Amino acid sequence: MRAVDWCRSSAGAVLVLATSSDAEHPAESVADGSSKTFWTTTGMFPQELIIGFPKCVKISKVAIQCYLVRTLRIERSTSKDPVGFEQCVEKDLQHREGQLQMEEFPLPEFQATYLRFIIKSAFDHFVSVHRVMAEGTAENT
Repeated sequence: MRAVDWCRSSAGAVLVLATSSDAEHPAESVADGSSKTFWTTTGMFPQELIIGFPKCVKISKVAIQCYLVRTLRIERSTSKDPVGFEQCVEKDLQHREGQLQMEEFPLPEFQATYLRFIIKSAFDHFVSVHRVMAEGTAENT
């Protein structure tokens, strides 16, 4: 079975929650598949967003394209509702002035119906998240 990026809106992903809102840079931008659009936070940390999948999926790799993120935690849930999250990974990211941070997290394959991305701290007052990706296959039900 071919791997799919389950965080894309074209794959059925839905933005369930974002802790900040900007009309010009909405959180839904993280799921449109483009690095040119982005969600921007409005200050204060932590900030988070939750992406819901159309069904339970097997994820083998998670990635993010962002700017000015210092510490990121990724959590998963297999619940029908976005509750009961378990930590997958937490990492301090490197910052290079003027360049997007592109971080891949190869993880042991896991099931998920939701992913929560928590930006625990940043290199500045605001950050941008351009894309989140979760590569995997549909879970046989």
